[in-house]
This record gives sequence, C-alpha cells and structure tokens, in this order.
Amino acid sequence: MNTLYKNIICYSWLLAGLAFTGCNKMLDLKPINEISDADYWKTADQFELAANEFYTYLRTFNQIGVVDAPHAEIRGDLVAANDRNPYSNGTNTNTNSDNNYSDAFKRIRAINYFLDKATNYITPDEIAVYVAEAKFFRAYVYFDLLQMYGEVQLFDKPLTIDSPELQGAQNSRAEVVDFIIRDLEEAIPALPFENAISTSSKGRVSKAAAQAFLGRVALYEGSWQKFRNGDATRYYSLFDKAIENSNAVIESGHYQLFAPAALGDSAQKYLFILENEQSNPASLGKSANQEYILANRYDSELRQIRYNVTHTYLGLQVTKKFADMFLTAGGLPIDQPGSNFGGYNTTRSEYANRDTRMRYMMMIDGNYYWDNEAPSSRANWLSDAVDLANSRGRHNGAMGTGYASQKWATERRVDDNAEGYDYPVIRYAEVLLNYAEAVYERNEAISDADLDKSLNLVRQRVNMGMPKLSNAFVSANGLDLRSELRRERTIELFMEGFRVDDLKRWKTAEVELPKPLQGITWTGTEWETKYPAISDRIQNGVFMLETARQWNEKNYLLPIPNQEIQLNPNLKQNPGW
Repeated sequence: MNTLYKNIICYSWLLAGLAFTGCNKMLDLKPINEISDADYWKTADQFELAANEFYTYLRTFNQIGVVDAPHAEIRGDLVAANDRNPYSNGTNTNTNSDNNYSDAFKRIRAINYFLDKATNYITPDEIAVYVAEAKFFRAYVYFDLLQMYGEVQLFDKPLTIDSPELQGAQNSRAEVVDFIIRDLEEAIPALPFENAISTSSKGRVSKAAAQAFLGRVALYEGSWQKFRNGDATRYYSLFDKAIENSNAVIESGHYQLFAPAALGDSAQKYLFILENEQSNPASLGKSANQEYILANRYDSELRQIRYNVTHTYLGLQVTKKFADMFLTAGGLPIDQPGSNFGGYNTTRSEYANRDTRMRYMMMIDGNYYWDNEAPSSRANWLSDAVDLANSRGRHNGAMGTGYASQKWATERRVDDNAEGYDYPVIRYAEVLLNYAEAVYERNEAISDADLDKSLNLVRQRVNMGMPKLSNAFVSANGLDLRSELRRERTIELFMEGFRVDDLKRWKTAEVELPKPLQGITWTGTEWETKYPAISDRIQNGVFMLETARQWNEKNYLLPIPNQEIQLNPNLKQNPGW
C-alpha cells in the first residue's frame, strides 16, 4: 500500500474519532498540535506520519464547482446555477464568522507546532524533508489567505491564547508575499526530485511542486501589482521568480503533458478521470500520467473521493461566454473575419470546426454520453452498437443554459461517491502557461521560441492541425497577444479553481463580472423549436440568465469576519467593508 494513501486514511479516521488498525496510535488519539511531547516526536517516522496531516489541506473536487467556496467556478462568469451567486454578482455582505479564515489559522498553528518540535530533534537531517514539506504547506495556506483577504497576520511559531502576537495588526501585503516566498525557497533545496521519490511515497511534495507553486505565487502577485500600478521594480522581480521557477520545472524533464497516442484527441478528456480500473478506451492507468506535479490522491479502494463527482459535474451549466472562447480550428476567435465559424443556426453547428477541447469538455446536443450508473456506463469503450445501447442516451441540450460541461465525469461503472481519480493541485499544463504569461508580462513581449516551449505545447496537445500562436500570426490577424494568452489559460484550466482569482489579479473582474450571464443563441435558430420553454427569457436573441450584476472595488478581497475584529480590535477591515 502506498504509505501516503495509508497515512491520509489514518488521519481521516482520526478526524472521525475512530481507531484504524495499523495507524500510528498517537495519531489515532489527537491532532498533532495536541500530542504529548513525552510520547511523540522521537523518530523520523513519527515526523513523517505527523506531516501527513498537511496533505489533507490540499484543494479537491468539492471546492471547485457549484459549491460556494472561495475559489469555486460558481463565483465567476463561466459556470451558472439556478440560484444567483452573491460573490459572482458582487452582492455578498460581511459575516460574523468565516470558516475559511479560522480554519486557515488552525492549520497554520498545526504547521508551526510541527516546525517547533522539529527544532529540537537531535538529528535534523533525518527529518529535513518533512520540515520542508511543512514549510511548503505553510506557504500554501498563507497564499490561500492572501488571495482571499490580502493582508493577514503572520505567525511563524505556535502561540498560546495569551500570546501578545494574537492582538497584533495585519502584516502588509508585501510582507505576506515575502514570507510565502521565503518558506518555499527554504523548502526547495531539501525536497526530492520527482524521480527520487520511491513508489511507496509517490504523491509527496517534490522539489518541482514547490518550484511550480512558487511560480504560481510570483505570477499572481506580480500581475496583482502590475495592474494596480504598483512598484515596477517589485513586480519585475516577481515575474522573474515566476519565470525562473516555472522554467526549472520545465527543464527538469520529469513531467510531460498527458497525450498518449492510444487516446488520440480524447487524451485530455480522460486525463481527468484516470483510474487504475479501466476508465478509458486504452485501459491506461494512473502510471501513464506524468502531468500531475502535485495531486490530492484518491483510490477506488483505499481512498474514495466520497463526493458525488460525476452526478455533480456531468451536465453542469456553463455560459455562452465560455463556449464562445474556444477558437476555431484555424486558430481564430469566432468573431474574426475568415474564422470559418459554423454559426448558431442548429443545436450542433457552433461545435463544428472548433478547438478539439470544446467537444470533449462540453456536451453536444444529440451526442451519446455515459456516466457511472448501470446500465448507463461504458460497455466496451468502442462506441459500437453495444456501447451505445449501454449509454445514458443522447444528450438533450434543452435544459439549463443550453450549454453543459462533461469535465470530471467518469464513464466507468462505479457507485456514487466512490470514484478514485486524483485532483490536480498543480499540473504541468499550468506551469507551461504560467511561464508564457510571466515572460510576456515581464517583457511586454514573448518570442516564438518561448511560445513553442510553453503555450503551444498545451494548445497542440489535441489540436495538432491548429496553427501555433506566434507573433506573426497575431500580427497578421489583428489579435491581441495578452488576450490570447489569457484565453488559452481560461480554457485549459476550466473547472480547476483558477478563474475567479485570475480575474482578480488581472483587475478585470470589474469588467467581466458585471456582464450578464447568458446561455444559447435562441432567436432564429433551431433552439426556438427545441427549447421553447425559455422564450420569455430571450433578450437580443440570447437566453438571458442573470442581469443587473455588479462588481465594486471592495469585492476584490473578502471582508475580515466581524468576530475576528471584535476579538482583536487591532485588525483593520478590508477597504469598502
């Protein structure tokens, strides 16, 4: 059994208050910041077991879609739901308490407690990798706080209820960012390369995971500062860090985009539902995936997701904005002259001659689909008569927005909540896109060589016939290179928890989020007879889901919960709240 799987299972049972045979008994009894010093912290194995708590902090499936979580797609503009989302339309209000805030500081306390115990360990080299993991996760949690609240208090040691530091003010944004960067830069030298991690320990934080995450942090903050007219020296140095660390991951050669020839242009679709049971036409298992740099790891037997992933995300409503983002097969936006866009006349016409990812990420009216139910799951993955007879039938697009996602939905027979595919916390495609964007924003330009090294690999994974993005192509077609970089990122990382934070760091939320949420083009198309139920919600020929949206400057950060300010009057509320 993979030791990381095993010990995460142990910790999960710990949280449930149950014993689990084979788990470390101290961890069965108490969280790590409550373990008796006399009983624990005596061996490297004990530090390893304690460090496994931190892996439960990683983002996962129930935080990205329709659940109202800080980085969920429902808070953006590409996913729609029946209920108006106040964070998406800028009408959220302050609250007395916020578990996102309090839970983050509980996690920081646990990490600081671990690091404090590590300082007294007699042979530091034995536990250096676990100390590095702890610093990675402290940076991970603080980055989450930065994205949500901006300035927060920095704590680098365990505190008691009487510690005066608890009554301090927030640290500045620059101090928070520098603290995160310092933790990651201190962690990187002690972390192993991917190829040095044993099979039984796969899934632990690698050197590249910390470098990739540092690239993410530096790109985020560099762009946050740049588009708010911050200090140029500051954001240039951040972009340099993003480039340097993203490039280190690229040059390591340890990762590659998942693109097995056996799956052809469906490779990206099956990447996200890859299991060791047959979950794709080529019967490939997780060992074929070298794209995930850090993942929240699951297994159909050892650690099931325990969230109804397939039924939650298959058919999830998406907006016209997202559908319209996909380029045509010739590499042009659909409104560009000469794009050969198929138009909206039929329920299927807009999917023709488009970026291949569109038909694998979205459901097309009239196509056959499968899910995890019997008899709606795959019979043989051949799409033959037997397979089609075993499907859930043809998709009826006359529901919701008229647009639907199929990302994260398995096709194999498996009980609800028992899927075992991994959630990519960091994957190689993001690193390539981070590199391209950081180079461009640093220099206001990017060479064709750098585009070929990064973005074009992502684009052409399943679009081999699509022209590469190049400076000549951009110039010849009157495109805006920054917009194309952002388009690629938005499509590739859809439903992975990036959209809202990207809009915030680019400072374009004030432009994008007030726009109406729209569905299909209805007037003058086949949808008029296919989907008459929405006739009273058509404006300018388009299905209108939500209008009168807003976004104010204060919405770029969440409010500090009232209760926290009552407990510590030295905390200042975020602007506008």
